[in-house]
Amino acid sequence: MVSIVEVSPRDGLQNESVLLSTDAKVELITRLVDAGARRVEAVSFAHPKAVPAMADAEAVMERVPRRDGVSYAGLVLNRRGLDRALRTGVDEVNVVVGVTDTFSTRNQNMPTAEAQRQALEVVAAARAAGLFTTLTLSVAFGCPFEGEVPADRVVALAVEGARAGVDEIALGDTIGVGVPSQVREFTARIRDAVGDRPPLRYHFHNTRNTGFANAFAAVLDGVDVLDSSAGGIGGCPFAPRATGNIATDDLVYLLERMGIDTGFDLDRLLPTAAFLAERLGHDVPALLPRAGTFPG
Repeated sequence: MVSIVEVSPRDGLQNESVLLSTDAKVELITRLVDAGARRVEAVSFAHPKAVPAMADAEAVMERVPRRDGVSYAGLVLNRRGLDRALRTGVDEVNVVVGVTDTFSTRNQNMPTAEAQRQALEVVAAARAAGLFTTLTLSVAFGCPFEGEVPADRVVALAVEGARAGVDEIALGDTIGVGVPSQVREFTARIRDAVGDRPPLRYHFHNTRNTGFANAFAAVLDGVDVLDSSAGGIGGCPFAPRATGNIATDDLVYLLERMGIDTGFDLDRLLPTAAFLAERLGHDVPALLPRAGTFPG
């Protein structure tokens, strides 16, 4: 089985010019859970001025459907974000570090080393509070400001996070420049350094149409946690020309046709694309909602 972390309510919506109402966000999350999502990155606790689309994080978390087996995550950037998250009843926190100094400074007003230090302090506090923790290393495959990112830098940060006790390491292709050979190198090198614990998770964007190839490469090497976004919406407000995540609709189809269970019901998931298109005022990138499943 491959576990899909559904990120459309957070990463999907944060880059949209249309700000959805709290009601619409809760409806989106409910649709996803009804379709089989069991890990949902529902909100971000970034400063509302930096990410206006996430300003109602507390209100959303107050109303999400609480069901057995469903885990809700919030993205946090610092201890203030964690304090907010702890008051909302999240099950997980995703702590993000930009692996290049330029991206980290533009995103979090500090270089990578300081962001990593603070992130691991947040991880320790979140674990002490009983939350599952993910350390996401963003722009791991390439930076919009510095270009190529040395693999050694990414691996070193991942290993440091693993040794600090984080429950999961996620590598993010924030601007969609990665290719399968990078995925396989990262997977092999990090596992060589720390073994299978903590497990690896990947976050791919399909900006240059390599996201699904990257997801397949990860699965080939036994990675069983992938991020995706219903309808393929998403992007990063701090990364120029960063477009949507790989689409949950298309990813579920790919994996299920390969005989890999995802826990999703495509017939229940597919109408979510039309719901998003109507609320956002534009077509969504996912292809399966246009073509339909096969066999029909």
